Amino acid sequence: MKWTYALFSCLLLSKAAIAGSQQQQKQTFPVEDVTAFAKQVEHYAAKKGARAFIIARMGQAKKDLPKGVNFTHSALAIYSEIALDNGETAKGYAIYNLYQEPKDKDKSSLVTDYPVDFFWGVPELTAGIIIPDSDLQSRLIEAVVNGNNVTLHNSNYSLISNPYTTKYQNCNEHLLDLINSAIYQTTDKQQLKANTKAYFKPQRIRVNRAKLAMGNLFMDGVSTDDHGTKIYTTTFTSIAKYLSSYDLASNVITLSYNQPARQLLASN
Repeated sequence: MKWTYALFSCLLLSKAAIAGSQQQQKQTFPVEDVTAFAKQVEHYAAKKGARAFIIARMGQAKKDLPKGVNFTHSALAIYSEIALDNGETAKGYAIYNLYQEPKDKDKSSLVTDYPVDFFWGVPELTAGIIIPDSDLQSRLIEAVVNGNNVTLHNSNYSLISNPYTTKYQNCNEHLLDLINSAIYQTTDKQQLKANTKAYFKPQRIRVNRAKLAMGNLFMDGVSTDDHGTKIYTTTFTSIAKYLSSYDLASNVITLSYNQPARQLLASN
């Protein structure tokens, strides 16, 4: 199979700086290791019977992420029939992403890729995995089949978008909107934001306000005018806590290369 071997990262917030999404990152691990890790993730999900699951990766080394942020980019993986270059088909997980545009960083697009692409160029071969309960898996698959991910896409991108508003969207907020569209069976954006505000607790990002202001002024893809005095955004961990709190997730784990799965949330 020919892989596109592209890396995109969505939420890259470090202690010292803010960085936007980037394409075509340089290879950081041997191809064999990335391929093996991608298979490890797929095999874990398949063993759990996951037809759809939430997958996350690091865009920066763990030590460089803000406190409480475990992963930078999240997406939805769905078990699918994949067309190969030779005209044949194979079963595997297709990953539905929102990625920041490489040349216009204030904009985003929807891209479907595969596990090797997803982990290409990451600084650490570690994944976050949320396996929703069976009913939510079915609803998520139906939502994608119906094009809810396209309907809910807001191409106005901000790295730290506020999940309670519709002004901007990043990868994690788009995923949350898709999840809620599956839960509440609607694509009405105002209704979804009302439900988000009522039931979802976003993650506070503790970044120096002066640095945020500088990013807002000088870095494309970083906007703060949808926030108040504090910055709250959607992260993989906040989505995990949200689904777990309503018993909608059967597994919430982190998986590292050639290591056993570890529970992400203490309550799980």
